[in-house]
Amino acid sequence: MSPVLAGVLQLLALIVALGLSYRPLGDHMAKVYSSEKHLRPEKWIYKAIGANPSVEMRWPAYLRGVLAFSAVSVLFLYLLQRVQGSLPGSLGFVSIDPDQAFNTAASFVANTNWQSYYGEQAMGHVVQTGGLAVQNFVSAAVGIAVAVALVRGFARSRTGELGNFWADLVRGTVRILLPISVIGALVLVACGAIQNFSGIHEVGQFTGGSQQWNGGAVASQEVIKELGTNGGGYFNANSAHPFENPNGLSNLFEIYLILVIPFALTRTFGRMVGSLKQGYAILGTMAAIWVGFTALMMWTEFAHSGPAFDLAGGAMEGKETRFGIGGSSLFAVATTLTSTGAVNSFHSSYTGFGGGITMLGMQLGEIAPGGVGSGLYGMLIMAIIAVFIAGLMVGRTPEYLGKKIGTREIKFAACYILITPALVLCFTAASFVLDTPAHSMTNSGAHGFSEILYAYTSGANNNGSAFAGLNADTQWFNTTIGIAMLLGRFLPMVFVLALAGSLAEQTPVPETAGTLRTEKPLFTGLLVGTILIITGLTYFPALALGPLAEGLAA
Repeated sequence: MSPVLAGVLQLLALIVALGLSYRPLGDHMAKVYSSEKHLRPEKWIYKAIGANPSVEMRWPAYLRGVLAFSAVSVLFLYLLQRVQGSLPGSLGFVSIDPDQAFNTAASFVANTNWQSYYGEQAMGHVVQTGGLAVQNFVSAAVGIAVAVALVRGFARSRTGELGNFWADLVRGTVRILLPISVIGALVLVACGAIQNFSGIHEVGQFTGGSQQWNGGAVASQEVIKELGTNGGGYFNANSAHPFENPNGLSNLFEIYLILVIPFALTRTFGRMVGSLKQGYAILGTMAAIWVGFTALMMWTEFAHSGPAFDLAGGAMEGKETRFGIGGSSLFAVATTLTSTGAVNSFHSSYTGFGGGITMLGMQLGEIAPGGVGSGLYGMLIMAIIAVFIAGLMVGRTPEYLGKKIGTREIKFAACYILITPALVLCFTAASFVLDTPAHSMTNSGAHGFSEILYAYTSGANNNGSAFAGLNADTQWFNTTIGIAMLLGRFLPMVFVLALAGSLAEQTPVPETAGTLRTEKPLFTGLLVGTILIITGLTYFPALALGPLAEGLAA
């Protein structure tokens, strides 16, 4: 079988698996967030944290819950790392330095999971399992909760109430993420991923010495790392490590885990607003971009020229032979079009255009299908922008799902789409103006520029993957990327929840002959075009200095 055919068959198998999961998982999530019943374990949690899950919240109260919970999570994870040297199960590792502890705490709470350290050489079992893995669950649940709050804003009228954050947080964790993770961990163990609490041990004898490995609860952390679109690996090699991702089957399963909830949330959206066709329109937009990017990535990496590429069957540098170009390209696009950040190959080693595709996927806002929760609310913001543009073209007040998109709503949407590019471009520029940050680059020229641009793109968009080659474990990068991750995660949530509250207060507008049909393929095309144009206008100059220049020079 040719490598190209193998890649296409993997893509088709993935589409079939996602299609089979779409309806049952989407309907299940709609029921979870619409139910008025509380499970017994959930009641225990509410009692422990002192929350009343039956109290409806307006958007300021909902936002306070999100920020308070996240602030406590950052503080807890920071302190856990700072005292690691005194904890049992630390494997002899010392406590984490302050700047790196801040960066890691901000990273995992912001659902970014950027890592400026070697996991197997820095973090013991307690920090990995009791700190990082826990945040993989709850940070994902926070993202879904905010998305559900926005959906309720569209679905409700003449009220500012968006639900209860604590109920949404707990339900997302207990009823969605935990059950799937248990099953997924068993699948990964069956595929060969490790799951233990062993210490450090030597493996084999090699020229010049032996190699040391430590065990860990890898399979259980790997599954929520992918399912929650988190991305932080137990080992530095991340999903390229055979303990995390043993073979082609586990690789395809992990890609499935990355995509299944973000895609299924579009059906949840359709169910909750009372129109499955609206959910299909959003799904069609996400799927069109995802398939397009995947095809473009495969073409770029398979379009080899020269004897070395001919012998390897394509651009195999930085890729695992276990997965090949097809499996690596699928994973790279899935992880950068979502906010996952896990890698099974090294994006810095991709062709110039291939590396640019991974970067552009994040710069779209990671909305195709995007992160768990964040992909849906990001796409809905883009839908509002598209409706506004369509309204300008025909001279009508824009409407979406029966809600008028007025001055207030479009200001919230505009602020949302401006925050992340401002963080990325300002921090990238500052890194080149100052002397010290540039010394962290391994490469010069266009590729060196791409290393820093990729780092801030990844951090501010809450992705977490790296272009490699950049020494990010410095005070400058630990601090500035940490700030970018926090602001890139929580500032957009402010405007999402404010928009949700504004929409929920409105009286629905009856549909007329002039109403834009947002469930039709025409709107899907408009939405795709809006996303690409906004991103292109924002990032094209920076991309031209990095991956485009490198690709054209090759």
